[in-house]
Amino acid sequence: MNDISLHRSPADHLIALEALYGAKNYKPLDVVLTRGEGVWVWDVDGRRYMDCLSAYSAVNQGHCHPKILQAMTEQASRLTLTSRAFRNDQLPLLYEELCALTGSHKMLPMNSGAEAVETALKVARKWGYEVKGVPDGQAEIIVASENFHGRTVAIVGFSTDPASRGGFGPFAPGFKVVPYGDTEALEAAIGPNTVAVLLEPIQGEAGVIIPPAGYLKRARELCTRENVILILDEIQTGLGRTGKLLAEEHEGIEADLTLIGKALSGGFYPVSAVLSNSEVMSVLHPGEHGSTFGGNPLACAVARAALRVLTEEGLIDNAARVGARLKANLSAIDAASVKEVRGRGLMLAVELHRDAGGARRVCEDLQRRGLLAKETHEHTIRIAPPLILDDSQADWIAEQFAAALP
Repeated sequence: MNDISLHRSPADHLIALEALYGAKNYKPLDVVLTRGEGVWVWDVDGRRYMDCLSAYSAVNQGHCHPKILQAMTEQASRLTLTSRAFRNDQLPLLYEELCALTGSHKMLPMNSGAEAVETALKVARKWGYEVKGVPDGQAEIIVASENFHGRTVAIVGFSTDPASRGGFGPFAPGFKVVPYGDTEALEAAIGPNTVAVLLEPIQGEAGVIIPPAGYLKRARELCTRENVILILDEIQTGLGRTGKLLAEEHEGIEADLTLIGKALSGGFYPVSAVLSNSEVMSVLHPGEHGSTFGGNPLACAVARAALRVLTEEGLIDNAARVGARLKANLSAIDAASVKEVRGRGLMLAVELHRDAGGARRVCEDLQRRGLLAKETHEHTIRIAPPLILDDSQADWIAEQFAAALP
């Protein structure tokens, strides 16, 4: 008899199957989820939890939002995929609505966030050669330390996280790394072959690291002065998470390329997009870049509904207001283990002192209390509930943290 059959609960059985057959590239909490609605998820044993991760900000609209579900099921019954060899009746409408919402000139659809980043890197290099006049093969892109932009070989090649890049080389050349938040280092790194600067407005994976005030504005000024493309990765920070549609709005700037994904589908389907001005995107011509699934009608219908929910239901303003309340309540917790509470909107983090026993232990205690959050970099707990969170739910989150923090 297979040992797996000896496990008594449904959760134990499924966890054992995962351990036996699955690649061990994740270390999830031992909760097996089967259903979600709004801010809540349920495990296979019927226990309810508040989701304070939102699939890394992919579920900003809440789990299984009925309006997005309706759009998905209706479109799935009509047409799901044509490839870009033919046109479909949903992509032009997504182009129009997303560009109008964000003030963009052009939009290029992809599937995952990493694909959007890879697209931006290709576009920036091509722009550098064809418009700026950088010698062929010499384009340089500046990135920030502690960055997280995805998991492809090119992207991990300019990561500073040993766990992300270790053992995956050799890597593509053409990237410079400067300290995040340091405008002087950024200015010094820009040279005649620099074609782009790629930044996160807030570094999510690094632990919700917010740069000094004026950093993004200064980066915009430097890029404009030096004829360099500014690329902002808003895959986590965008679409309402920080209390603005895009986090760049906090400093009143516009990137040349803005990358969005995750919440662009409300968690229903992989959808990402590169937003651009006309000059930069004009360097792409037929056959030079694409994706079989990018811009498919099912994805576009889902994204259109997800954007309507964000705007029509006031989720962006709600994130700003309820996020400020939650941050204040978390900051008021008197716990010796807490080094700092930081964040913007509903993108928050609690960082613990190094001698506090680690964030994983706190996340496991929170799980027992009916709250799901996740540690990052050992000592930090990220808090990113769906943007539909209300005041009483925000207060309940703070109460659970107050009970769980040592």
